[in-house]
Amino acid sequence: MKTEAKLLLGLGTFFGLMCAVYWNWSLEDAGGVMMFCGMLLCFIPGSYYWWWSRHMKPRAEDDPNATQAQGAGFIATFPGTSIWPFTLGMGAFFVVLALVFGIWFLIPGLFLVAWALFGGTAEGRRGGKH
Repeated sequence: MKTEAKLLLGLGTFFGLMCAVYWNWSLEDAGGVMMFCGMLLCFIPGSYYWWWSRHMKPRAEDDPNATQAQGAGFIATFPGTSIWPFTLGMGAFFVVLALVFGIWFLIPGLFLVAWALFGGTAEGRRGGKH
């Protein structure tokens, strides 16, 4: 987790510095706000990873002298195929279309989102196909 934390906190610092320079130099609001949001998108998970890296034992990835065998672990079964992520994605797509083209797209979008959430939950509880 330390490597990921350092990477994200470094990117957040870079975006923060560039945001300060861009905002003061260009006097344009939209780009400055986008860089500020990019900084937050790096700092939020980076600080979360940093906090967890201090509260858990070191992983093999954090040790520069680790071997490949030390990084190998137990691999359980992978989840089976499912239609519900696609259904949820299409529902979210229709919800965004409602913001652009009209509120009537919200009806099928919310229906698909609700259907995907209920279907994915039901499939997760009963195990789905393997």
